[in-house]
Amino acid sequence: MGGIVGEDTDHEVKEMEHEVQAEVQEIPEATPEAMIVAEGLTKKYGQFTAVDALDLTVRRGEIFGLLGPNGAGKTTTILMLLGLTEPTSGTVRVAEYDPVRDPLSVKSIVGYLPDNVGFYPNMTGRQNLRYTAALNRISPKEAEERIEVLLADVGLADAAEKRAGKYSRGMRQRLAIADALVKDPSILILDEPTIGIDPEGVRELLAMLARLRDQDGMTILLSSHLLHQVQAVCDRVGIFVGGHLIAAGPVADLERQLANDDEVEFEISAFAADGRSADGGALDRLVGSLRSLDGVKDVIRQGDMVTVRGKSAVRAAAVKTVVDQGLLPVHLRQRGMSLDDIYDRYFREEASTGHASTK
Repeated sequence: MGGIVGEDTDHEVKEMEHEVQAEVQEIPEATPEAMIVAEGLTKKYGQFTAVDALDLTVRRGEIFGLLGPNGAGKTTTILMLLGLTEPTSGTVRVAEYDPVRDPLSVKSIVGYLPDNVGFYPNMTGRQNLRYTAALNRISPKEAEERIEVLLADVGLADAAEKRAGKYSRGMRQRLAIADALVKDPSILILDEPTIGIDPEGVRELLAMLARLRDQDGMTILLSSHLLHQVQAVCDRVGIFVGGHLIAAGPVADLERQLANDDEVEFEISAFAADGRSADGGALDRLVGSLRSLDGVKDVIRQGDMVTVRGKSAVRAAAVKTVVDQGLLPVHLRQRGMSLDDIYDRYFREEASTGHASTK
């Protein structure tokens, strides 16, 4: 009997090992090029889907911007990456760790700035950073060196001995950034980092993130709904709407993708036939004629400048229309899209499919 029980037990153990190995193989592996890999990541709260089948890769040493309106699912995604909430389905790797099974290891290599961070109000900014350093088992000598540098980097050197409870919202945000960097992480995740910071502070923060990427090779994921603030610093962006990542890539590539959809925006400026500025009546007639062209979606006149949006093939017809109106075209330039323009286009397309409206 004992021999039979032993064999059955061995068989069960082997089956369990096989199941565990199969489970492990389903988890995406981070590579030397990728520090964060999510596949089919989904989070549901009852009938509400906050994040829907997210596939996301953040490469080593890049700044990736997760962009979208409030309520798009950005924060929920970040919480799943950190192991602070479990996904309903899908898999994720942060470096070599699975946040679901090994959240402490993930926290050891990731600096995290939540969208509403709290500090001990009766402790100074410096003391709060010392406390964080102690929690991360950083030696006092090393902690003091890091804290001194970080306070200067975030512009709080002169307020280091002030109680955190007396800090403004912008000062608390700066302290939070220093707090996320105390452990010298290899990955930095920032949830709405520019909220409450004045324009000069935003420029300094973005410059600091660029230095962390360029000098330290840090991988940075930041979420924001303030698109224009992050356009200059992000290597790639992902546009997040209604729990869906609807587009991802460098801003220039996203712009080209939209251009390949055969819609462009260009500016036209024209003078009268005698070389003088065209009068308002002539420009209004030009606007009317341009609007009648096939492929033109919109025409806007601002002073002497006329902006046309439509199919790319319409440019030649627009120039001919200017000449037919007895005017001299003196300026024709295709406009590049800002990140806000790109986001707006993708958002409209996603909304038209019904995805954004159902979340």
